Amino acid sequence: MNGHIQALGGTEGSRAWFDRAQASLAGGISSSSRLTSTGPHPYPLYMASGSGTRIRDVDGNDYIDYLISYGSAVLGHAPPQLTEALTAVLHTGTMFGTCNTPEVELAELIRDMVPCAELVRFANSGSEAVQGAVRAARGYTGHSKILKFEGHYHGWSDTLAVSNRPGAAEAGPYAAPHPVPHSPGIPAGVVDDVVVCPWNDPAALRTALDAHRGELAAVICEPIVANNACTMPDPGYLDLLRDECTAREIVLIFDEVCTGFRTGPGGAQTMFDVTPDIAVFSKALGGGLPIAAFAGQRHVMEPLARGLVKHGGTYNSSPLCATSALVTLRGLNRPETTERIDDSGRRIMETIRRAAHDRRIPCAVQGVGAMFQTVFTPDGAPTRQYRDLLHADQARYHAFRHELLKRGVHANAYGMACWFVAATVTEDELAITCEAVEEAFAAL
Repeated sequence: MNGHIQALGGTEGSRAWFDRAQASLAGGISSSSRLTSTGPHPYPLYMASGSGTRIRDVDGNDYIDYLISYGSAVLGHAPPQLTEALTAVLHTGTMFGTCNTPEVELAELIRDMVPCAELVRFANSGSEAVQGAVRAARGYTGHSKILKFEGHYHGWSDTLAVSNRPGAAEAGPYAAPHPVPHSPGIPAGVVDDVVVCPWNDPAALRTALDAHRGELAAVICEPIVANNACTMPDPGYLDLLRDECTAREIVLIFDEVCTGFRTGPGGAQTMFDVTPDIAVFSKALGGGLPIAAFAGQRHVMEPLARGLVKHGGTYNSSPLCATSALVTLRGLNRPETTERIDDSGRRIMETIRRAAHDRRIPCAVQGVGAMFQTVFTPDGAPTRQYRDLLHADQARYHAFRHELLKRGVHANAYGMACWFVAATVTEDELAITCEAVEEAFAAL
């Protein structure tokens, strides 16, 4: 594409690769979230290369990418500064299973950027880091139960894979939702340790906290609910969480796997001026390589530091992944980088709002510039909690996404997730994206 919309060509190569994959990969995929479709075709796209904000599939189709590895490739695909740094590490050794100097420099940088980060531990994925944070909270408090919010996603592991996306029939009463396992294979005992609460409801929160007084190790949330179509916290709600947890001596955990660093150097806790006890990071942290972290205030992390609470991992903060994170965070620590990301996203958000208004199509565009989603709610009002999304028109979202895909704009296949914006998006790419948005709404 050269500054104008170019129609998507055939995707028979992706079809062939998916057919082949089903003979060796379970379901033909390596992650349940990759079971997507190419518009009307029942197979996912296979990407072959990427540079900056562009990606290319095995059939040679080019796309402007707003999935960017679920937000991980925040500096774009194959950025030269990252490629050069990683090439050097490839020549000197990618991992040794020992302590290394890049991990120390990285922990120091996170400590300088993140308000709650007095001590840091590394892991390999957001799911692992959430497990580490929960274990630290349980070890510190001596309690077992965790309060989470309905619809919030904290990884696929058993620890908190509860009530991520329950159906209306199984979710239970609004004020006291049933804890619903995300998948078969999760033991009942794990589910029994999770208390579920609706988001953005102070009265329901206090009721749940009172009902489990003296039992809760932690309250965990996505401060911006990336996995509920970027549902925002009501004004003052995060402050309420902080106040209630402080008063009740409960550890407050922010899952900043999606918000961390891309929404600004200090993440959501800086944006909303609320400091949790522990925060979890991944995605943008590694710039495309597998690394995660949980970072917390010293008194909560001290049992871990003293070895009373156990945490390990052969691959944790290898020199390769730690170097990738160092390069990425140094870029995101420059205000102009995250301002560019936010400004670009807000321009797209405003174009979607205008196009929807002009075509009289009810929808809400919610989130922040760095991460947002379009939700086709019946009245166009933003969502406030998970159950609002049960009434959204998901079929219209899928049609919208496919119309964009046909015009070379690659966004998340799931209407319950969100768009992510890379730092490398150009003015031409923004113009193409906005034109594609307007054409997609015309087609809707």
